[in-house]
Parts: sequence; C-alpha cells; structure tokens
Amino acid sequence: MPLAQSGRMNYLILIAVIILAGLSQGMLLPVLSILLEQKGVSSSLNGLNAAALYVGSFAMTLIAERVLGAIGFKKLIASGLALVLVSLLLFPLLTGVKVWFVLRLLVGIGDSAVNYAAQLWVLLMTPAEHRGRNLSLYGMSYGLGFSLGPLGISLLRFGQPAPFLITALLFVIVLLIVGFKLKDSRPEAMDHSEGQASRFGRSYRLAWYALIPALLYGYMEASLNSSFPVYGLRIGFSADQIAALLPFAGIGGLLLQLPLGIWSDRHGRKAILIAAGTGGGLAFTLLPLAGDHFLLTLLLLMVAGGLVGSFFSLGLSYAADILPRKLLPAANVVASFHYSLGSIAGPGIGGLLLQFGWGGSVFAVMGGLYIVFGLAGLLFSPRKTI
Repeated sequence: MPLAQSGRMNYLILIAVIILAGLSQGMLLPVLSILLEQKGVSSSLNGLNAAALYVGSFAMTLIAERVLGAIGFKKLIASGLALVLVSLLLFPLLTGVKVWFVLRLLVGIGDSAVNYAAQLWVLLMTPAEHRGRNLSLYGMSYGLGFSLGPLGISLLRFGQPAPFLITALLFVIVLLIVGFKLKDSRPEAMDHSEGQASRFGRSYRLAWYALIPALLYGYMEASLNSSFPVYGLRIGFSADQIAALLPFAGIGGLLLQLPLGIWSDRHGRKAILIAAGTGGGLAFTLLPLAGDHFLLTLLLLMVAGGLVGSFFSLGLSYAADILPRKLLPAANVVASFHYSLGSIAGPGIGGLLLQFGWGGSVFAVMGGLYIVFGLAGLLFSPRKTI
C-alpha cells in the first residue's frame, strides 16, 4: 500500500486544503482587479496591489521552517487557513487600496503557510516509489482550485460580498475538518549545531538542479499571465481570443501533471526534467513564429504548459530523492523562496522586454531558460548523503 490508512486520510485532507488554497488565490486575483478597476484605480496601482500576495508569501518562507518546527504541521495549516478566512471576511467590510493591500499581504502569508506545511508533509509521508505520482496529484489539486477560482467573478452579480462569503464558508468547512480529523505530526528535529544558512547552503550544493524548477515555474506562470495579454493584443488577437487562449497553458499542465509524475517514478526524475524542460522550452521559443494563428498558438501554449506545468512538484520530488530527510524542510523553504522570486521577477522582466524589444522576446527568453536548464541536467550528478 502506498500509504497507511491514517496516512491516506491525512493525504486526502491535505488535498482538500490545497484545492482551497488555490481557489482563494484564483478567486482573489481577478475579482479584486475587477473591483479596483471599477473604482477607477490605475492599472499600475492595481498590479502593485496584486503583488502584495506574493510579498506576503515571500515573507512567510523566511520563517516557515522554524514556525513549523515549533508548532507542527496541523497547527501551521490551521493557522494559515484561519488567517485567510479572517481576511476574506474583512474584504467586503474594509474597502480601499491600502486596506486591501494589507489584506492581500495576510492572504499571501496564510496561503504560504498552508502550502509549505502541506507540500512538505506529503513529501515526508510518501514512499519514494510513489513520490512523483502523489506530488503530481498534489500539484493538480492546486491547479484545479486555481482554475475554479475565477468563477467567483460570476458571483459578483449577487453583490460584492458574495464571492468572499462563499469562499469563506468553504474555508470554515475545511478548517473544521482539519481541526477534528487531521492527525498531527512534526518534522524530524533540526540539528541546531548547523545554522539555517548552512542548511540552505547544503541543500543548494546537493540538489541545485532539483531546486531551480520552482524558480522557472514561478517565472513562467507570472510572466505568461501578465505578458501574454499585452503581446496578444499587439500582434492582433482580440481580448476574447486572449481570454480563450491563456487557460490552455494550465489545461496542458493539468493533463500532463499526473503522467509526468508517474513516468518520473519509473524512469527517473532527472530524465523527465531534462526532457520536459527542453521540450517545453522549444515550444515557448516557437510561440512567436505562430503569429496570430489561433489554433497553432493554442497548441504551442498547451504543449509548453503541459511539459513545464509539473516543474514545481517534479523538482520537489527530485529534491526528496537526493537530500537526507532532515534537509527537506530547508529545501522546501528554498523552493518556496524560488517560486516567490520567480513570480515577482517574471512580470517585471516581461514588461521590460515588451517595452524595449521585440514582443516575441518574452517567450524566446522564457524558452531559452528552460532549454538551458534541460542541458544543465547533463552536468548534474546527484550525491545522496545521510
């Protein structure tokens, strides 16, 4: 059996938790952007307000390892859920750009706490032979929640508080399940003779190739969502065509996430990362050549998103294969840090490329990064330690 009965129950609850974390982010990003736009807030300030979520997530990664060691998995997950719940209830009551910036910051902290604890727990409870599959299901669950989140836009017809209150109700239900059904656990005690910076350094030294995918995934996700709409309008796509095209990168990721995870269990994580990175990079590089051809652009987005959409979970799985268990909390922090850094850097770099260069350079650079990563795998030789 891949997981014991109690472990299976924990895993199912963690899946529900991560679907909800993805749902909250997927709902807040478009709903708050629409509400701020309706209030006459400038697009630049609107975007800056949205970045608060990633700033909060980034801040949480700096202390997540120590907080988890102090209070354990269950309390950290419950605390994160409670923080997001309170923030959701306050959004309709406290309006304004500054207040919503603070509330988004708190949501980022809460979601980051939930994500960090849940993904590390899944890593630690899963046997190596099923790690790719289980982490892929975990990644699919977050992607599913994030994809369902924008449905909150349709709830605005029932009043501005509706999407926040419905999402908050779901958080109450899951928080109760966590409180009464989730069994508590703690990571192995840290060796305090080795400082936090030293643990991060060892993680990089032993598993740098497994930790880079989180950076590339964050960069790709944020850059694609922010830059493709501008690029599409400039080459002649309509707003409706862009809205129809953009989800296909995520759809490709959902379709290939589980197969790639299973193949990584069978054929090795490194081989799958090299193949997926190189193939996805080529698809992104070819994207500008499709011009305004709708179906060809759709196909390339789907292939590229499908191949690299598993990078975060595959990278974590590979890190768990390579590193000793006591270094996994530190490696998880590094991966979350990388994801946040990539998410912050992606829109800025993409915006500069669009402003000063050929529009297609956004995807040429993105594809080039993935191809370089794939080739770098040929130089990486993991060294398992205890």
